[in-house]
Formats: sequence, C-alpha cells, structure tokens
Amino acid sequence: MSTPALFQPLTLRGTTFPNRIWLAPMCQYSVVEEDGVPGDWHQIHYAARAVGGFGLLIVEATAVVPEGRISPRDTGLWDARQTAAWARIIEILHGLDALVGVQLAHAGRKASTYWSWSGKGGTVPIDDGGWRTVAPSPIPFPGYDDPRELTTGEIARIATAFGAAATRADDAGFDVVEVHAAHGYLIHQFLSPLSNHRTDAYGGSLRNRARLLLEVVDAVRATWPRDKPVLARFSASDWLDGGLTVEEVAEVAAWVGERGVDLVDVSTGGLLPAPIPVGASYQVPHARAVRERTGLPVSAVGLITQPEQAEQILAEGSADVIMVAREALRDPMWPRRAAHALDAPRDALPWPPQYERGAWR
Repeated sequence: MSTPALFQPLTLRGTTFPNRIWLAPMCQYSVVEEDGVPGDWHQIHYAARAVGGFGLLIVEATAVVPEGRISPRDTGLWDARQTAAWARIIEILHGLDALVGVQLAHAGRKASTYWSWSGKGGTVPIDDGGWRTVAPSPIPFPGYDDPRELTTGEIARIATAFGAAATRADDAGFDVVEVHAAHGYLIHQFLSPLSNHRTDAYGGSLRNRARLLLEVVDAVRATWPRDKPVLARFSASDWLDGGLTVEEVAEVAAWVGERGVDLVDVSTGGLLPAPIPVGASYQVPHARAVRERTGLPVSAVGLITQPEQAEQILAEGSADVIMVAREALRDPMWPRRAAHALDAPRDALPWPPQYERGAWR
C-alpha cells in the first residue's frame, strides 16, 4: 500500500515533519486578563489538534509588542510571563508528539480591534483598553481609527522586537517561527503600495517596501537557532487594482529565501475589502505561482476541506504542505479522517493507544 503525499514526511533544516497536514494559525482571543498570556483554553484547543495528528501546529498571531496585538485579547511574546505560559503548553504538546510553531506578528493599523464575538466593531477606544495604532503611512483601514505614521527609529525597534520574540519563542520550546507578512497587518501594509505612501527608504520601490520584512527576517534569523525552520506568510494578492501582485510577492519571497526562510505560507487578501472570488482551493494558484517562481517549498490554504482535494494539490505539484484552518475548528481529527479516506497505511499516522479502538474501520 503506497503512502499518500499528505502523509509523507517533510524535512526543513533539522526538523522532520511527520506529514504535510499543518494547522494554520487562527486567533483564539482568549488570553488571561488581557495581558498577552495564553491560558487553559489554548492548552485544550491545541492539545486536541495534537491528538488529531497535525504534522505541525502553528499557534495564533502572537504580538511582538503590546501595541502589535490585533485585539486586547491576543497572545504575546514580549515578556517572561508569556514565555513561561507558552512553555507550559508546549511541554504538553511535545508530550503528545506534536511539533509546534508560532506566528510572530504586528497588526499595525489593524491593531486594537474588538474580537469577533464582542458584539462591537472598529477600533477599541483607549478608555476601553485600546491604544493608538501605527502604520507605514497615516491611512486607516476602513472603519478603523487613523493610525500614526511610524518614524524610521520606531521601524528599527519593531525589527528588533521580532528578533527578541524569536529568542523567547526558542526559550519557550517552539520548533518553528513564522513571520506574519499577510492579511493586511503591519508588514503587509509596508509591502503594498495601497497602504504604503512613504517617500523614504521604506517606501516607493518594491525593494524599499520590503525593507522592513527583510530586516525582520534578518533579526529573527540572527537569534533563532540555525537548525530550526523559519516560515513567512504572505498575501500573494490584494485582489485590487494597484495592489500587491503575485509576481511581486514571488520576488520578495525569493529575497527572504536567500536570507534563511525555509517555506513560504501563501494566502491572499486582507489589506482592504476586495472582491475576492472565494471558492474551493481558490488560493492554490497563488501558492503554485510562488513555488514555480522561487523554487521554495510552499503551503496552500483556503477552503481546502476534503482529503482527496488536499491530496490532489500536493500530487499536482501546486504546494508542499496543506494548511487547514476552519475545517480544523470543525474537526480536530481531520488528519486522521484523511488517513481513512485515502486508505493510508496504518503506520502513516500512528494513533494514541487510548484511541486505537476508533482507529480503523
């Protein structure tokens, strides 16, 4: 019996991932006392997916500075208390044979927002626990407050903060870090000409707009162990005239690959409201384009819900990894269901002995 592509291992640097089904980062908005510290919910949520057999769990967008949080209820990695809390969770996940990554992030002009079930929208006021947001240019996201334009000195400190967060991630025991340069958050705001109107070294040409990202990658690689992988997540299209294109993202992806990024996590959109043609596998062509133009391993995400669909994406060479997001919220055992559906050999995804009775038909 041959092993489906989804269940073949992948090695990046010194880490071998047991399969190609990875948990995409998804914010849980469930920190302890709104101070960036993950708590019991995070332990339960990620442990369930570890038992479910995901080859890598990437925890949610985790801010490198307090003002980089998407909401006051987001996790962080800017102090020792957060590091210790993550370490406790990672110890449990490693005990379940899971590999764990963290998405390091700064939300920029999309920070200080309400979480999805708050019943409120827009920017959280300062007197309700919010803060003044920052961005490459003082251009707001529609419906949010005006951000303050970052100075060059502040930009340098943000890159340094990413490096410091990578050190804390290693101290906590994470196996992978991912630099978040997608979905309309700060680094994406610098990359896109629709949100970056600067005239200094961080604006104008694609190389200038990518400068912060390159400085962040350098700072992360300078502190993160050489044998551990670094990923970068991009929105490969703004889906708007005059916005970021897949050709530009592929060029930037090649630059970060030269600087030590090992896999490119390809998504799209998020910079501004846009007419996105959402449908099954709708972002896969962007992943394939980045893969073909750079030669780097890539992941694909976006309405990939069926095992056969995911297997085909890998088999046709469109991606090297499948990121599962909303489907993983519905079904923490999705990798195990996929193993059944694809008739994978029993040793392709070993089951915990406690669950052996449910392992095979």
